Amino acid sequence: MSNSHILSHALQTPIIKKLAGKRIVLASASPRRRDILKTFGLAPEIVPSTFEEDLPISSFEDIHEYPVATASHKAIEVYERLVEQDPDNAPELVIAADTVVLSHASTSQDAFEMLPSVNQEVLEKPISKEDNMRMLLDLNGGVCEVVTGVVVVYPVLMSPGYTTKSIDERSLVYFADNSREILQAYVESEEGLTRAGGFAIQGLGGILIRKVDGDYNNVVGFPAASFFRLLDLLVEEESDFLET
Repeated sequence: MSNSHILSHALQTPIIKKLAGKRIVLASASPRRRDILKTFGLAPEIVPSTFEEDLPISSFEDIHEYPVATASHKAIEVYERLVEQDPDNAPELVIAADTVVLSHASTSQDAFEMLPSVNQEVLEKPISKEDNMRMLLDLNGGVCEVVTGVVVVYPVLMSPGYTTKSIDERSLVYFADNSREILQAYVESEEGLTRAGGFAIQGLGGILIRKVDGDYNNVVGFPAASFFRLLDLLVEEESDFLET
């Protein structure tokens, strides 16, 4: 493979040098994830996963495990499919991510250490403008948690021929005390209809947000800093990582 996955502006860190010449695949069609990786000099091949993303949320004792499990299924599905299609050109790294927005039963909690005691539910994409307004009214003046599960799949000699590593990144998003008129105007823009939680912080939805505690890119959809730290750790801990 050529070095085309590494862009000219990438910082020449040890992991970027390791990635040069490797077949790197992003198991997502998300333009936001693609653009975040591109910002840091990585332009992976785009192969969207066909996984249905229908895992039952109730089966997870810790709700934070839900996006990690979904990302794992997405990454493995793409890796296995590509190996089956062309065994001689297997990817050295498949990246997948899943981002969810979690509500809080109480919006007075300001510290991460308090979050496990708070009853949370996954906020899916709104099904209508009315549903979008309901979500925003619930979030208005309060806080929600955004969690992204990131999973990488890479080849190993042991059966089944690959292994996975994962992280979950968590950020708190604090909503301003917005007027109903602002919320209604945002709903009418229809931007939130295609976003989990009913808002897009990187778009018009940014006007609704007071502050973010944690990685902003995580809220957009991909925690790049933690992702690259994960790869650094794999290089340190596993001598054969990216050596194929």
